[in-house]
Amino acid sequence: MTPATTSAAPVLRAGDAPAIRPAARRRLGLGTLVARLVLAAAALSALVPVLWTFLNSFKNRVDIVSATPKFLFTPTLENYAYVLGREAVAQGLVNSLVVVGSAVLIGALLGLPAAYALARYPVRRADDIQFFVLSMRFLPPVAVAIPLMVIWLQLELYDTRIALIVTYTLLTLSTVIWLAIPAFKAVPREVEEAGRVDGYGPYAIFFKVALPIAARSLVGAIAFGFVLVWNEFLIALMLTTSDAKTLPIVASELSQLGRDVPWGILNASVILLSLPPLLMIGVLSGFLNAAFKRKRDAA
Repeated sequence: MTPATTSAAPVLRAGDAPAIRPAARRRLGLGTLVARLVLAAAALSALVPVLWTFLNSFKNRVDIVSATPKFLFTPTLENYAYVLGREAVAQGLVNSLVVVGSAVLIGALLGLPAAYALARYPVRRADDIQFFVLSMRFLPPVAVAIPLMVIWLQLELYDTRIALIVTYTLLTLSTVIWLAIPAFKAVPREVEEAGRVDGYGPYAIFFKVALPIAARSLVGAIAFGFVLVWNEFLIALMLTTSDAKTLPIVASELSQLGRDVPWGILNASVILLSLPPLLMIGVLSGFLNAAFKRKRDAA
């Protein structure tokens, strides 16, 4: 009898990576290429309008309305000078800074403890509470603005900064709570238990343990809330007429009907309107990075 021959299967030693077939490698490379192309297309679709707006803010009207897009032109600062020279723009900027800054500060002071309580202390219908908070962002602005307009008119607070601060606080509060709950849930419970062993009470654990650990995500939540209320247009349009107009309302008034639309002025106002949120995010990021660097150096 002839003994049956058996082929020994290759044995992988420790540290050896499994071999990838050429066909699988080509499919993997093709998938990576497609994913990168999709990401590049998404990035370009977001950046190109911003860059084009930035370029148009330095153009004359003749260069903007030219049939052939002009990339080489003589830049001018007349659009920015016109926008910054208007008294209404300065008043709108002050109103926006006061209203949005106050609303975000109050929303953070009230929203962060509420989010921590919902994340760490289970209560009956906690999921319903979270959904109710989130549903406040589902409502269209008109559904929120009309009842509030009636309330502020009856209280004789229509077209005041106080009315806008309270209204924007409601919007900011829902955003901060919604985004801060997952951040607090990600804090390890073991770290909080160690704080309790060291004698920390609930408030000390919140301020000295939970807040520092979740700080990065919380800064993102606060910045996101700032951007949402800073760009709010319809509610501010319905709750103000002259005294408390914010910067988006003033920027919209720079446009004119007909063919004489001042495109350069509009583009300059859009760029100026976008600067405060970017500056705020940069300042918060720098402050957070400096705080973590000092903490690492102290350790």
